[in-house]
Amino acid sequence: MGNRRQFLERAAGGAGGVLLAPVLAQLAAQAAGSVRMPLRFVFVVEGNGLPPQQVTPLGFQRSNVPNKRASGRGVFQLVNESLVDRELPPALKPIDEYKNHLTIVNGLSGRVAGGGHSNNFGALGVFNCKGGVGNSGAPIDETIDVAIGKQLGGIFPHVGIGMVDRPNANVIYNCSAWGKGQPTPTICQPMTAYSSLFGSVAGGSSKAEFQARTNLLDFLAADVRRLQKQVPAAEQDKLEAHLQGYEEMRNRQSRLNEIENTLRQQGPVVNDKYTSAVETDRLDAQFDIGTAALIGGLTRSLTVASGVGDPYFGVKFTGLGINFGKHGIGHGGSYNGMTWEEMSIKIRAFHFELIARMMKKLDAVPEGDGTMLDNTVIIYLSDSAEGHHSRCGQWPFVLLPGKNTGLAQGRYVDFPHYGADGHREIGNLYTTLLQIAGQQRDYFGHHDLLLTGHATGNGPLAPLLV
Repeated sequence: MGNRRQFLERAAGGAGGVLLAPVLAQLAAQAAGSVRMPLRFVFVVEGNGLPPQQVTPLGFQRSNVPNKRASGRGVFQLVNESLVDRELPPALKPIDEYKNHLTIVNGLSGRVAGGGHSNNFGALGVFNCKGGVGNSGAPIDETIDVAIGKQLGGIFPHVGIGMVDRPNANVIYNCSAWGKGQPTPTICQPMTAYSSLFGSVAGGSSKAEFQARTNLLDFLAADVRRLQKQVPAAEQDKLEAHLQGYEEMRNRQSRLNEIENTLRQQGPVVNDKYTSAVETDRLDAQFDIGTAALIGGLTRSLTVASGVGDPYFGVKFTGLGINFGKHGIGHGGSYNGMTWEEMSIKIRAFHFELIARMMKKLDAVPEGDGTMLDNTVIIYLSDSAEGHHSRCGQWPFVLLPGKNTGLAQGRYVDFPHYGADGHREIGNLYTTLLQIAGQQRDYFGHHDLLLTGHATGNGPLAPLLV
Protein backbone atom coordinates (compact mmCIF):
# COMPACT_ATOMS: atom_id res chain seq x y z
CA MET A 1 0.00 0.00 0.00
CA GLY A 2 2.83 2.38 0.84
CA ASN A 3 4.55 1.81 -2.50
CA ARG A 4 1.24 2.21 -4.34
CA ARG A 5 0.55 5.47 -2.55
CA GLN A 6 4.03 6.82 -3.33
CA PHE A 7 3.68 5.87 -6.99
CA LEU A 8 0.29 7.57 -7.29
CA GLU A 9 1.53 10.71 -5.54
CA ARG A 10 4.49 10.94 -7.93
CA ALA A 11 2.28 10.26 -10.93
CA ALA A 12 -0.25 12.89 -9.88
CA GLY A 13 2.49 15.43 -9.31
CA GLY A 14 4.02 14.87 -12.73
CA ALA A 15 0.91 14.42 -14.83
CA GLY A 16 0.36 17.28 -17.24
CA GLY A 17 -2.95 16.14 -18.74
CA VAL A 18 -6.07 18.06 -17.88
CA LEU A 19 -8.06 14.89 -17.26
CA LEU A 20 -5.41 12.51 -15.89
CA ALA A 21 -3.92 14.61 -13.07
CA PRO A 22 -7.16 15.02 -11.06
CA VAL A 23 -7.96 11.31 -11.38
CA LEU A 24 -4.50 10.27 -10.16
CA ALA A 25 -4.67 12.82 -7.34
CA GLN A 26 -7.96 11.36 -6.15
CA LEU A 27 -6.58 7.81 -6.34
CA ALA A 28 -3.56 8.94 -4.32
CA ALA A 29 -5.85 10.45 -1.69
CA GLN A 30 -7.84 7.22 -1.50
CA ALA A 31 -4.64 5.20 -1.13
CA ALA A 32 -3.61 7.49 1.72
CA GLY A 33 -6.98 6.96 3.40
CA SER A 34 -8.04 10.61 3.01
CA VAL A 35 -10.85 10.69 0.46
CA ARG A 36 -12.01 14.17 -0.45
CA MET A 37 -15.04 14.72 -2.61
CA PRO A 38 -14.39 16.69 -5.79
CA LEU A 39 -14.91 20.44 -5.55
CA ARG A 40 -16.98 22.41 -8.04
CA PHE A 41 -16.84 26.10 -8.86
CA VAL A 42 -19.59 28.29 -10.29
CA PHE A 43 -18.79 31.83 -11.46
CA VAL A 44 -21.86 34.03 -11.87
CA VAL A 45 -20.79 37.19 -13.68
CA GLU A 46 -23.23 40.07 -14.15
CA GLY A 47 -22.49 42.99 -16.44
CA ASN A 48 -22.74 46.70 -15.74
CA GLY A 49 -21.06 47.02 -12.36
CA LEU A 50 -21.73 46.15 -8.74
CA PRO A 51 -21.84 49.13 -6.33
CA PRO A 52 -20.33 47.92 -3.02
CA GLN A 53 -23.25 49.30 -0.99
CA GLN A 54 -25.60 46.85 -2.69
CA VAL A 55 -23.85 43.88 -1.08
CA THR A 56 -22.69 45.47 2.19
CA PRO A 57 -24.67 44.11 5.17
CA LEU A 58 -26.64 46.68 7.12
CA GLY A 59 -24.71 48.24 10.01
CA PHE A 60 -21.24 48.21 8.45
CA GLN A 61 -19.87 51.69 7.80
CA ARG A 62 -17.51 52.53 4.94
CA SER A 63 -15.97 56.02 5.04
CA ASN A 64 -14.71 58.39 2.38
CA VAL A 65 -11.04 57.66 1.78
CA PRO A 66 -8.27 60.07 0.72
CA ASN A 67 -7.05 57.99 -2.25
CA LYS A 68 -8.85 59.00 -5.45
CA ARG A 69 -8.01 55.66 -7.04
CA ALA A 70 -10.04 53.87 -4.36
CA SER A 71 -13.25 54.48 -6.35
CA GLY A 72 -15.41 55.57 -3.43
CA ARG A 73 -15.77 54.61 0.20
CA GLY A 74 -13.69 52.05 2.05
CA VAL A 75 -12.08 51.08 5.34
CA PHE A 76 -8.68 51.86 6.85
CA GLN A 77 -8.17 48.55 8.67
CA LEU A 78 -9.23 45.02 7.89
CA VAL A 79 -12.81 44.17 8.84
CA ASN A 80 -13.54 40.48 9.44
CA GLU A 81 -16.87 40.02 11.20
CA SER A 82 -19.58 37.40 11.54
CA LEU A 83 -22.86 37.78 9.63
CA VAL A 84 -24.89 35.98 12.30
CA ASP A 85 -26.59 39.07 13.70
CA ARG A 86 -26.43 41.16 10.54
CA GLU A 87 -29.24 41.94 8.12
CA LEU A 88 -28.52 41.45 4.45
CA PRO A 89 -29.17 44.28 1.98
CA PRO A 90 -32.19 43.99 -0.35
CA ALA A 91 -30.19 42.65 -3.30
CA LEU A 92 -29.08 39.63 -1.23
CA LYS A 93 -32.42 38.86 0.44
CA PRO A 94 -33.09 35.85 -1.84
CA ILE A 95 -30.15 34.00 -0.26
CA ASP A 96 -31.01 34.92 3.33
CA GLU A 97 -31.64 31.26 4.17
CA TYR A 98 -28.05 30.55 3.11
CA LYS A 99 -26.52 33.32 5.21
CA ASN A 100 -24.46 30.72 7.09
CA HIS A 101 -22.77 29.90 3.76
CA LEU A 102 -22.30 33.51 2.70
CA THR A 103 -19.03 35.44 2.74
CA ILE A 104 -19.04 38.98 1.35
CA VAL A 105 -15.73 40.49 0.27
CA ASN A 106 -15.22 44.23 -0.20
CA GLY A 107 -12.11 46.36 -0.66
CA LEU A 108 -10.19 44.38 -3.28
CA SER A 109 -9.01 46.21 -6.38
CA GLY A 110 -8.31 45.23 -9.97
CA ARG A 111 -7.16 48.41 -11.67
CA VAL A 112 -4.77 46.43 -13.84
CA ALA A 113 -7.87 45.32 -15.83
CA GLY A 114 -8.43 48.86 -17.06
CA GLY A 115 -12.02 49.76 -16.17
CA GLY A 116 -14.82 51.17 -18.27
CA HIS A 117 -18.10 49.57 -19.32
CA SER A 118 -16.60 46.10 -19.13
CA ASN A 119 -13.24 44.56 -18.39
CA ASN A 120 -14.11 41.62 -20.64
CA PHE A 121 -11.56 38.80 -20.20
CA GLY A 122 -9.66 40.90 -17.67
CA ALA A 123 -12.36 40.49 -15.02
CA LEU A 124 -11.60 36.79 -14.59
CA GLY A 125 -8.04 37.00 -15.90
CA VAL A 126 -6.59 39.97 -13.96
CA PHE A 127 -5.02 41.62 -16.98
CA ASN A 128 -5.78 44.43 -19.42
CA CYS A 129 -7.12 43.33 -22.80
CA LYS A 130 -8.51 46.65 -24.05
CA GLY A 131 -8.30 47.47 -27.74
CA GLY A 132 -9.21 45.58 -30.85
CA VAL A 133 -12.63 45.09 -32.41
CA GLY A 134 -15.47 46.25 -30.18
CA ASN A 135 -13.01 47.24 -27.45
CA SER A 136 -13.11 43.65 -26.21
CA GLY A 137 -9.56 42.93 -27.32
CA ALA A 138 -8.15 39.45 -26.89
CA PRO A 139 -7.11 37.55 -23.76
CA ILE A 140 -3.42 37.67 -22.97
CA ASP A 141 -3.58 34.80 -20.49
CA GLU A 142 -5.95 32.22 -19.03
CA THR A 143 -8.89 33.19 -16.83
CA ILE A 144 -9.49 31.82 -13.35
CA ASP A 145 -12.60 29.79 -14.24
CA VAL A 146 -10.75 27.94 -16.98
CA ALA A 147 -7.59 27.55 -14.85
CA ILE A 148 -9.68 25.85 -12.17
CA GLY A 149 -11.34 23.71 -14.82
CA LYS A 150 -7.95 22.55 -16.07
CA GLN A 151 -6.96 21.68 -12.51
CA LEU A 152 -10.12 19.73 -11.67
CA GLY A 153 -10.64 18.07 -15.06
CA GLY A 154 -13.88 16.60 -16.33
CA ILE A 155 -15.62 15.63 -19.54
CA PHE A 156 -15.91 19.37 -20.12
CA PRO A 157 -13.09 21.04 -18.12
CA HIS A 158 -15.06 24.30 -18.33
CA VAL A 159 -18.57 25.22 -19.44
CA GLY A 160 -19.54 28.80 -20.29
CA ILE A 161 -23.19 29.74 -20.74
CA GLY A 162 -25.07 33.00 -20.44
CA MET A 163 -27.45 35.59 -21.82
CA VAL A 164 -26.89 38.83 -23.75
CA ASP A 165 -28.95 41.69 -25.15
CA ARG A 166 -29.26 40.04 -28.56
CA PRO A 167 -31.93 37.31 -28.67
CA ASN A 168 -30.41 35.74 -31.78
CA ALA A 169 -26.83 35.62 -30.46
CA ASN A 170 -25.75 32.00 -30.23
CA VAL A 171 -22.08 31.78 -29.24
CA ILE A 172 -19.91 34.71 -28.18
CA TYR A 173 -16.42 35.16 -26.71
CA ASN A 174 -16.61 37.64 -23.86
CA CYS A 175 -15.06 36.70 -20.51
CA SER A 176 -13.32 33.28 -20.35
CA ALA A 177 -10.06 32.11 -21.91
CA TRP A 178 -7.92 28.99 -22.11
CA GLY A 179 -4.76 31.04 -22.59
CA LYS A 180 -3.20 33.84 -24.61
CA GLY A 181 -5.27 34.47 -27.72
CA GLN A 182 -7.54 31.52 -26.86
CA PRO A 183 -10.97 32.75 -25.76
CA THR A 184 -13.46 30.06 -24.79
CA PRO A 185 -17.10 30.24 -25.86
CA THR A 186 -20.10 31.48 -23.95
CA ILE A 187 -23.22 29.74 -25.30
CA CYS A 188 -26.12 32.19 -25.21
CA GLN A 189 -28.93 30.04 -26.62
CA PRO A 190 -30.32 27.57 -24.05
CA MET A 191 -31.21 25.04 -26.76
CA THR A 192 -27.65 25.12 -28.08
CA ALA A 193 -26.28 24.61 -24.58
CA TYR A 194 -28.75 21.78 -23.97
CA SER A 195 -27.83 20.08 -27.24
CA SER A 196 -24.08 20.42 -26.57
CA LEU A 197 -24.26 19.02 -23.03
CA PHE A 198 -27.21 16.64 -23.11
CA GLY A 199 -27.58 15.86 -26.81
CA SER A 200 -26.51 12.24 -26.28
CA VAL A 201 -29.77 11.53 -24.39
CA ALA A 202 -32.03 14.10 -25.98
CA GLY A 203 -34.58 13.37 -28.63
CA GLY A 204 -35.35 15.02 -31.95
CA SER A 205 -32.88 17.39 -33.53
CA SER A 206 -30.58 17.50 -30.47
CA LYS A 207 -29.99 13.74 -30.65
CA ALA A 208 -29.48 13.93 -34.41
CA GLU A 209 -26.98 16.79 -34.02
CA PHE A 210 -25.06 14.84 -31.37
CA GLN A 211 -24.83 11.77 -33.60
CA ALA A 212 -23.87 13.87 -36.62
CA ARG A 213 -21.12 15.55 -34.59
CA THR A 214 -19.83 12.15 -33.47
CA ASN A 215 -19.82 10.82 -37.03
CA LEU A 216 -18.06 13.95 -38.29
CA LEU A 217 -15.31 13.60 -35.68
CA ASP A 218 -14.83 9.95 -36.66
CA PHE A 219 -14.52 10.97 -40.31
CA LEU A 220 -12.10 13.82 -39.60
CA ALA A 221 -9.84 11.65 -37.44
CA ALA A 222 -9.75 8.91 -40.09
CA ASP A 223 -9.08 11.48 -42.81
CA VAL A 224 -6.13 12.94 -40.90
CA ARG A 225 -4.65 9.45 -40.39
CA ARG A 226 -4.84 8.80 -44.14
CA LEU A 227 -3.30 12.17 -44.90
CA GLN A 228 -0.42 11.56 -42.48
CA LYS A 229 0.77 8.68 -44.66
CA GLN A 230 0.93 10.91 -47.73
CA VAL A 231 2.84 13.96 -46.50
CA PRO A 232 6.54 14.47 -45.71
CA ALA A 233 7.76 13.65 -42.21
CA ALA A 234 8.09 17.35 -41.30
CA GLU A 235 4.33 17.82 -41.82
CA GLN A 236 3.29 14.69 -39.97
CA ASP A 237 3.89 16.25 -36.55
CA LYS A 238 1.63 19.17 -37.43
CA LEU A 239 -1.13 16.79 -38.46
CA GLU A 240 -0.63 14.82 -35.25
CA ALA A 241 -1.70 17.87 -33.23
CA HIS A 242 -4.91 18.09 -35.27
CA LEU A 243 -5.50 14.37 -34.83
CA GLN A 244 -5.12 14.61 -31.07
CA GLY A 245 -7.64 17.44 -30.99
CA TYR A 246 -10.24 15.49 -32.98
CA GLU A 247 -9.67 12.35 -30.92
CA GLU A 248 -10.02 14.29 -27.67
CA MET A 249 -13.38 15.64 -28.83
CA ARG A 250 -14.43 12.16 -30.01
CA ASN A 251 -13.47 10.69 -26.62
CA ARG A 252 -15.64 13.33 -24.99
CA GLN A 253 -18.58 12.16 -27.12
CA SER A 254 -17.89 8.57 -26.01
CA ARG A 255 -17.75 9.55 -22.35
CA LEU A 256 -21.10 11.28 -22.70
CA ASN A 257 -22.55 8.02 -24.00
CA GLU A 258 -21.00 6.14 -21.07
CA ILE A 259 -22.89 8.24 -18.52
CA GLU A 260 -26.15 8.09 -20.47
CA ASN A 261 -28.20 6.87 -17.50
CA THR A 262 -26.93 9.68 -15.28
CA LEU A 263 -27.68 12.28 -17.92
CA ARG A 264 -31.19 10.93 -18.40
CA GLN A 265 -31.82 11.26 -14.67
CA GLN A 266 -30.24 14.68 -14.20
CA GLY A 267 -30.89 16.39 -17.54
CA PRO A 268 -33.20 19.43 -17.41
CA VAL A 269 -36.71 19.29 -18.84
CA VAL A 270 -36.95 21.50 -21.90
CA ASN A 271 -39.87 23.93 -21.88
CA ASP A 272 -40.91 27.24 -23.42
CA LYS A 273 -38.31 29.31 -21.56
CA TYR A 274 -35.55 27.58 -23.53
CA THR A 275 -36.69 29.32 -26.72
CA SER A 276 -38.12 32.49 -25.17
CA ALA A 277 -37.17 35.96 -26.35
CA VAL A 278 -37.51 37.20 -22.76
CA GLU A 279 -34.11 37.70 -21.12
CA THR A 280 -35.15 36.44 -17.70
CA ASP A 281 -36.51 33.21 -19.21
CA ARG A 282 -33.30 32.52 -21.09
CA LEU A 283 -31.15 33.18 -18.03
CA ASP A 284 -33.44 30.98 -15.91
CA ALA A 285 -33.06 28.17 -18.46
CA GLN A 286 -29.28 28.55 -18.48
CA PHE A 287 -29.15 28.17 -14.70
CA ASP A 288 -31.20 24.97 -15.05
CA ILE A 289 -28.78 23.63 -17.66
CA GLY A 290 -25.68 24.64 -15.67
CA THR A 291 -26.98 23.03 -12.48
CA ALA A 292 -27.82 19.82 -14.32
CA ALA A 293 -24.33 19.78 -15.86
CA LEU A 294 -22.80 19.96 -12.38
CA ILE A 295 -25.06 17.29 -10.92
CA GLY A 296 -24.60 15.05 -13.95
CA GLY A 297 -20.82 15.20 -13.62
CA LEU A 298 -20.22 16.90 -16.96
CA THR A 299 -18.08 19.69 -15.52
CA ARG A 300 -16.61 21.00 -12.31
CA SER A 301 -16.16 24.58 -13.51
CA LEU A 302 -19.15 26.57 -14.72
CA THR A 303 -19.44 30.23 -15.72
CA VAL A 304 -22.84 31.88 -16.12
CA ALA A 305 -22.40 35.28 -17.79
CA SER A 306 -25.35 37.69 -17.74
CA GLY A 307 -24.98 40.64 -20.13
CA VAL A 308 -21.20 40.45 -19.83
CA GLY A 309 -18.61 42.03 -22.09
CA ASP A 310 -18.44 44.93 -24.48
CA PRO A 311 -20.85 45.51 -26.27
CA TYR A 312 -23.33 43.26 -24.44
CA PHE A 313 -23.82 45.27 -21.23
CA GLY A 314 -26.97 47.11 -22.38
CA VAL A 315 -29.30 44.14 -21.84
CA LYS A 316 -32.90 44.80 -20.72
CA PHE A 317 -34.83 42.80 -18.13
CA THR A 318 -38.33 43.08 -19.54
CA GLY A 319 -39.34 39.95 -17.62
CA LEU A 320 -38.97 42.02 -14.44
CA GLY A 321 -41.02 44.89 -15.85
CA ILE A 322 -37.91 46.89 -16.74
CA ASN A 323 -38.05 47.78 -20.42
CA PHE A 324 -34.98 49.97 -20.00
CA GLY A 325 -31.43 48.97 -20.84
CA LYS A 326 -28.75 48.54 -18.20
CA HIS A 327 -26.61 51.09 -20.03
CA GLY A 328 -29.28 53.70 -19.26
CA ILE A 329 -29.56 52.42 -15.70
CA GLY A 330 -25.82 52.83 -15.32
CA HIS A 331 -26.14 56.47 -16.34
CA GLY A 332 -28.67 57.11 -13.58
CA GLY A 333 -31.82 56.89 -15.69
CA SER A 334 -35.29 56.15 -14.36
CA TYR A 335 -38.16 54.13 -15.77
CA ASN A 336 -41.82 53.65 -14.88
CA GLY A 337 -41.41 55.30 -11.48
CA MET A 338 -38.25 53.34 -10.57
CA THR A 339 -34.89 54.99 -9.91
CA TRP A 340 -31.68 53.56 -11.37
CA GLU A 341 -30.80 52.03 -8.01
CA GLU A 342 -34.21 50.40 -7.53
CA MET A 343 -33.94 48.82 -10.97
CA SER A 344 -30.36 47.74 -10.35
CA ILE A 345 -31.26 46.09 -7.04
CA LYS A 346 -34.30 44.37 -8.55
CA ILE A 347 -32.19 42.89 -11.34
CA ARG A 348 -29.45 41.83 -8.93
CA ALA A 349 -31.96 40.21 -6.59
CA PHE A 350 -33.28 38.18 -9.53
CA HIS A 351 -29.77 36.78 -10.09
CA PHE A 352 -29.61 35.74 -6.45
CA GLU A 353 -33.02 34.09 -6.75
CA LEU A 354 -31.56 31.92 -9.50
CA ILE A 355 -28.47 31.25 -7.37
CA ALA A 356 -30.68 30.23 -4.44
CA ARG A 357 -32.56 27.75 -6.65
CA MET A 358 -29.24 26.30 -7.82
CA MET A 359 -28.12 25.89 -4.21
CA LYS A 360 -31.35 24.08 -3.27
CA LYS A 361 -30.90 21.63 -6.12
CA LEU A 362 -27.27 20.96 -5.17
CA ASP A 363 -28.26 20.57 -1.52
CA ALA A 364 -30.74 17.85 -2.51
CA VAL A 365 -28.01 15.63 -4.00
CA PRO A 366 -26.30 13.35 -1.42
CA GLU A 367 -22.51 13.26 -1.65
CA GLY A 368 -20.11 11.73 0.85
CA ASP A 369 -21.35 12.49 4.36
CA GLY A 370 -23.28 15.55 3.16
CA THR A 371 -24.54 17.00 -0.10
CA MET A 372 -23.11 18.34 -3.33
CA LEU A 373 -23.60 21.87 -2.01
CA ASP A 374 -21.02 21.16 0.70
CA ASN A 375 -18.40 20.70 -2.01
CA THR A 376 -19.32 23.65 -4.23
CA VAL A 377 -18.14 27.28 -4.32
CA ILE A 378 -20.33 29.90 -5.99
CA ILE A 379 -18.62 33.20 -6.81
CA TYR A 380 -20.67 36.25 -7.83
CA LEU A 381 -19.08 39.37 -9.32
CA SER A 382 -19.50 41.97 -12.04
CA ASP A 383 -17.21 42.22 -15.04
CA SER A 384 -17.31 45.99 -14.51
CA ALA A 385 -16.11 46.03 -10.90
CA GLU A 386 -17.74 48.73 -8.77
CA GLY A 387 -19.80 50.66 -11.32
CA HIS A 388 -21.01 51.38 -14.83
CA HIS A 389 -17.93 53.44 -15.73
CA SER A 390 -15.65 51.48 -13.46
CA ARG A 391 -12.17 52.40 -12.30
CA CYS A 392 -11.69 49.06 -10.56
CA GLY A 393 -10.38 50.62 -7.35
CA GLN A 394 -12.96 48.40 -5.67
CA TRP A 395 -14.21 45.04 -6.85
CA PRO A 396 -16.90 43.47 -4.65
CA PHE A 397 -17.45 39.70 -4.51
CA VAL A 398 -20.14 37.53 -3.01
CA LEU A 399 -18.93 34.03 -2.13
CA LEU A 400 -21.14 31.07 -1.25
CA PRO A 401 -18.73 28.26 -0.31
CA GLY A 402 -19.72 24.82 0.93
CA LYS A 403 -18.52 23.60 4.31
CA ASN A 404 -15.95 21.22 2.78
CA THR A 405 -14.30 23.74 0.47
CA GLY A 406 -11.77 25.24 2.88
CA LEU A 407 -13.28 28.73 2.63
CA ALA A 408 -14.74 30.74 5.49
CA GLN A 409 -18.52 30.92 5.74
CA GLY A 410 -20.84 33.48 7.29
CA ARG A 411 -18.34 36.37 7.20
CA TYR A 412 -18.10 39.96 6.07
CA VAL A 413 -14.52 40.80 5.04
CA ASP A 414 -13.51 44.32 3.98
CA PHE A 415 -9.87 44.90 3.06
CA PRO A 416 -8.13 48.28 3.58
CA HIS A 417 -8.76 50.74 0.76
CA TYR A 418 -6.60 51.06 -2.34
CA GLY A 419 -3.02 52.03 -1.48
CA ALA A 420 -3.36 51.42 2.27
CA ASP A 421 -1.28 48.86 4.15
CA GLY A 422 -3.01 45.50 3.96
CA HIS A 423 -4.79 46.24 0.69
CA ARG A 424 -5.07 43.31 -1.71
CA GLU A 425 -6.13 42.66 -5.30
CA ILE A 426 -8.62 40.37 -7.00
CA GLY A 427 -5.66 38.26 -8.13
CA ASN A 428 -5.14 37.32 -4.48
CA LEU A 429 -8.73 36.09 -4.31
CA TYR A 430 -8.24 34.00 -7.43
CA THR A 431 -4.98 32.65 -5.97
CA THR A 432 -7.06 31.58 -2.95
CA LEU A 433 -9.59 29.77 -5.16
CA LEU A 434 -6.82 27.98 -7.05
CA GLN A 435 -5.25 26.89 -3.78
CA ILE A 436 -8.40 25.22 -2.47
CA ALA A 437 -8.79 23.61 -5.91
CA GLY A 438 -5.40 21.98 -5.31
CA GLN A 439 -2.95 24.18 -7.20
CA GLN A 440 -0.35 26.35 -5.50
CA ARG A 441 0.68 29.60 -7.18
CA ASP A 442 2.32 32.73 -5.86
CA TYR A 443 -0.22 34.89 -7.66
CA PHE A 444 -2.87 34.58 -10.33
CA GLY A 445 -2.87 37.22 -13.06
CA HIS A 446 -0.96 40.49 -13.21
CA HIS A 447 -0.16 42.87 -10.36
CA ASP A 448 -1.09 46.56 -10.34
CA LEU A 449 2.33 48.21 -10.59
CA LEU A 450 1.04 51.41 -8.93
CA LEU A 451 0.62 49.52 -5.66
CA THR A 452 3.75 49.41 -3.54
CA GLY A 453 4.94 48.41 -0.09
CA HIS A 454 2.46 46.68 2.19
CA ALA A 455 -0.43 47.59 -0.12
CA THR A 456 0.45 44.69 -2.42
CA GLY A 457 1.63 41.12 -2.09
CA ASN A 458 1.42 37.55 -3.33
CA GLY A 459 -0.38 34.58 -1.90
CA PRO A 460 -3.94 33.76 -0.90
CA LEU A 461 -6.23 35.84 1.31
CA ALA A 462 -5.73 34.43 4.79
CA PRO A 463 -9.06 35.78 6.22
CA LEU A 464 -10.95 33.69 3.68
CA LEU A 465 -9.29 30.38 4.58
CA VAL A 466 -10.24 28.00 7.37
